[in-house]
Amino acid sequence: MMLMGLDVGSTGVKAVVFDKEGQVRGSAYQEYPEVYPQPNWIELRPDQVWAATRQVIAEAAAEAGGGVKSLSISALGEAFTPVGEDGEFLYNTIVSPDNRAVAQAESWRETLAPQRVFEITGMPLHPSFTLNKVMWLRDEMPDLHAATWKYLLWPDLIFLKLGLEPRIDWSLAGRTMAFDVVQKRWSAEMLETAGIEAEAFAEPIRPGEVVGELSSEAAEQVGLEAGCLVVAGGHDQPMNALGAGIIEQGLAVDGMGTVECITVAFNEPVLTAAMLEHNYCCYPHVVDDLYATIAFNYTSGNILRWFRDNFGQAELAQAEREGRDVYDVILADLPEGPTGLLWIPYFAGSGTPYLDPHARGAILGLSVNTDRKRFIKALIEGTCYELNLNITALAEAGVRIDRLRATGGGSRSDTWLQLKADITGKEVVTLNVSEAGCLAGAMLGGVALGAWDSVPEAVGALVEERKSFEPRPQQHEKYRALYEVYGDAWPALAEVILYEVYGDAWPALAEVIHRL
Repeated sequence: MMLMGLDVGSTGVKAVVFDKEGQVRGSAYQEYPEVYPQPNWIELRPDQVWAATRQVIAEAAAEAGGGVKSLSISALGEAFTPVGEDGEFLYNTIVSPDNRAVAQAESWRETLAPQRVFEITGMPLHPSFTLNKVMWLRDEMPDLHAATWKYLLWPDLIFLKLGLEPRIDWSLAGRTMAFDVVQKRWSAEMLETAGIEAEAFAEPIRPGEVVGELSSEAAEQVGLEAGCLVVAGGHDQPMNALGAGIIEQGLAVDGMGTVECITVAFNEPVLTAAMLEHNYCCYPHVVDDLYATIAFNYTSGNILRWFRDNFGQAELAQAEREGRDVYDVILADLPEGPTGLLWIPYFAGSGTPYLDPHARGAILGLSVNTDRKRFIKALIEGTCYELNLNITALAEAGVRIDRLRATGGGSRSDTWLQLKADITGKEVVTLNVSEAGCLAGAMLGGVALGAWDSVPEAVGALVEERKSFEPRPQQHEKYRALYEVYGDAWPALAEVILYEVYGDAWPALAEVIHRL
């Protein structure tokens, strides 16, 4: 039995075919570029995403030799596309780090108030969420808003393109800031206050629920077979957690992708003041009766892509000569011990706990002695410091993490994982599959087909721990002193950096940002 998981991300899409034993039988990946029409706007061209999606599904299925019985999708949160009733793309996909809707996010302070929004949706106020950007389109592009049939997130849109009714699972619906995470339905209170109709979104369904079967015509356009079962998946972070076996309260996964994200599971919704204070969300897991929270950094794996594209000509040439992955070359032969540099990884604003859409990156401590390899190591040190900032803030909110299961592309780097253990002081372990989001899709599809009786049974059959990275005491002590400096760095730098960006407008913006 062949089971496909599809993972739609902010910079690329991957399809992986697994057999019932969890062995990879086929895989394919395609990148697509982000589009930056204006400052603080970040979009994707949906025609490129859809073309890449069709291609990777077909390539992975062909490599597996056909016979794919199910398809389930893991996808980036918040990102949505306005579509017409015929499924036509009416505008680009607007992605999560896009910050055009700051005013709409701020407007909730004058209507329902942050605490009430959090009680309903489990989301702190922030312009990243879908509802705020839909409000922006209504306010700033009324003709487009009037022409839009539905605002669809990527799984809903793929279902539509495959001839099925668009459906949105509970976990992705939870990322819109329009969903009641306790009642598990669109919130009439949120939507009425926003002035948006519930019909503008797809119908919410439980993760793992069958959406439909592919017709011959739909199957042909993506290289699958008629009758393939399409099963609701979910938001990429809970899907990543499921694929890593995070199906019990207190377990955590560290997803090392374009965005780095810790996902922790709960038995019931945690909607406390401490969670809101640190900007931690709470929304449905893709596992029945569980909830999840995420702590994230918008700039993680994409920082190496940024280095590759802008400064990595030598590494690209070496990788081509030696037939190696360029990222292995970039991360090879890094110096031992702390670099003494502090990199603030806010290239797309900050994630949690600050959740500051106007934050900017910075690097401190440069000198004439800073060489190329020391600079590269400082980049990944910065991501690890930021991870530790979130682990510390989660502990303050009552969420303790003692151990991390690492997944995603970054988890293939022993250098990065050891550095993560040394800086955080936590054990980091790898799993038998790095693409946990796609494995979760295979699990949900397999349960729907009866390959396993339950999700826990699928996890027990497929998820294994492999390599462990323990913190080295001497290195941890050195990094602990530097982390103390890092923890105070952004608050101290914020006014200096943002004044340079916004000039005389800064005092007024500072008040808004501090309240956000």
